[in-house]
Amino acid sequence: METVAENLSGASEERVVSTVTKSHRPSHPFSFEIFRNDPSGARLGRLRTPHGSIDTPAFLFCATKASIKGLTAEQVRRSGTQIILANTYHLSLQPGGETVEALGGLHSMMDWTGPLLTDSGGFQIFSLGHGGVAQEIKSRRGSGEGRRTLLKVTEEGALFRSYVDGALHMLTPESSISIQRRLGADIILPLDECTPFHMDRSHTADSTRRSHRWERRSLEEFRRHGGEKQVLYGIIQGGIYEDLRRESCAFVAEEDFFGQAIGGSLGGEKSQMREIVDAVGRMKHPTRPTHLLGIGGVEDIFRGICSGVDTFDCVHPTRLARHGGALLPFSLSEGKGHINLRSGRFATDRDPVDPTCDCLCCGTVSRGYVHHLLKAGETLGGQLLTLHNIAFLNRLMVRIRSAIATQSLDSVKDLYLR
Repeated sequence: METVAENLSGASEERVVSTVTKSHRPSHPFSFEIFRNDPSGARLGRLRTPHGSIDTPAFLFCATKASIKGLTAEQVRRSGTQIILANTYHLSLQPGGETVEALGGLHSMMDWTGPLLTDSGGFQIFSLGHGGVAQEIKSRRGSGEGRRTLLKVTEEGALFRSYVDGALHMLTPESSISIQRRLGADIILPLDECTPFHMDRSHTADSTRRSHRWERRSLEEFRRHGGEKQVLYGIIQGGIYEDLRRESCAFVAEEDFFGQAIGGSLGGEKSQMREIVDAVGRMKHPTRPTHLLGIGGVEDIFRGICSGVDTFDCVHPTRLARHGGALLPFSLSEGKGHINLRSGRFATDRDPVDPTCDCLCCGTVSRGYVHHLLKAGETLGGQLLTLHNIAFLNRLMVRIRSAIATQSLDSVKDLYLR
């Protein structure tokens, strides 16, 4: 392991080049550089992949079943999106990894030319299998499909029943990696077990250590096939217990993962989630790219960035749009962060959805028209708001990156938070 730091000639910032390992040589098409570490804890970086570079911090929008609902890949690109996420669990069941591979992989199938990440499928199996964790913050992102279908967890893997046709499936660390190789994403994740936040420490410790064994098996399967088209992130587990999170951070740091993801249960309420992310931020590998799984609220993004998180994913922005919600700065949304255009008060509102936004939605139609579309059940309403919410978050990330570069992050927070 080696960390390289150098002062850039003619520049005031410090460049920190990510850990270089045997499997991630300088000639490897993947690399991660940190250009500035802000006093707040935020950092400005660039993640390079075979399908292009990602300026970080960045947000990943969820193309769960190889589609961001209602939009084409070209529309998502034009909205400033750098990278998207697809779901191994859903795609393995329909249409299946072999079918995606036959169609040229996800990039070709979706006509997406940028970087792409797939998760292992573990979160969906465990969150949709535990019907009693609806109060858990992260379980709210589940679609409801396959709820209570997890049948058994063993050292081998997870046995579950398909929500598509009821067939039995066993997902193992090895099969998850094999499926993700067929899907062809740039960044892939190992199989892990996600325990609900209300599980006791003993149960969570057993689960965390099983996840470590599964991650090691995932890494071994990944190495067996070689190649330079994908990289594997480790996942930091440990539930709500700081000592288990520390143990998991140490495990991931010691293994030959390219990056790291903060996963698992993040508590039963926002304050607990933030404590966990802050704690992991202090204990994680300091120079590897860090992804926060399933968190996408504006306030949570700012908190995560100040804990050294580089990328985020969440279904919240696009799901909110389909239900009539438009993301707005707090100052324009009565301190709520969004407005609900299904509300009758917008029926005759001729203003754009967001007067500060230049997206296709805000530049062409009124709040009143979007209200009509939503009430009439026209899919165009959700499509327009999805375009806006994607543009809103991408514009926010651009402003955050600029603010980190100029050490003015607090001023951007003032625009978007209470």
